Amino acid sequence: METKPIQSLTKDITRACLIEKVLPAIRAKWPASDSNNPIFLQQDNVRPHIGNNDLEFIEATRQDEFDIRLCFQPLNSQDLNVLDLGFYRAIQSLQHQKAPKNVDELVEAVERSFVERKAKQISHVFHTLQSCMIEVMKDSGGNNYKVPHLNKNELEREENIPLQLHCDIDIVKKDLALLQQ
Repeated sequence: METKPIQSLTKDITRACLIEKVLPAIRAKWPASDSNNPIFLQQDNVRPHIGNNDLEFIEATRQDEFDIRLCFQPLNSQDLNVLDLGFYRAIQSLQHQKAPKNVDELVEAVERSFVERKAKQISHVFHTLQSCMIEVMKDSGGNNYKVPHLNKNELEREENIPLQLHCDIDIVKKDLALLQQ
């Protein structure tokens, strides 16, 4: 058997991956006690991604108790893509250290790099994502801001790192009013 790369990524391939791989992984790992809350799968805006009203995907999500929805990140907002923000780069740097010579070795290196990622590193990426979301809200949906530095390592050493970041209610109200206009 030989592993071959996909030559052209299409909506059908994306849909199949979401339905056959992503949805089962969510169902297997997500706490059933939290299944009533919506789970948002955020996509960037590349053409092969399926729309949030894709009937096949919606049908596949209705096979259980979970409320799983697709959404798109805002245009030109790479800081809101958690994968671009820190996950891909970190895995890529680990994978490059392995110097794969063929597709099978590349797949193995990426999978191994994924496993080697520490929960602490992933948590840091999600804290940065939250801080960027707050900055976008402060800028009324714009992207004219600098990625905030949260001193996560120091907060962790002091055992004072929050599970989620706080956003001032006035910012939330201001942006809700903007969305309703």
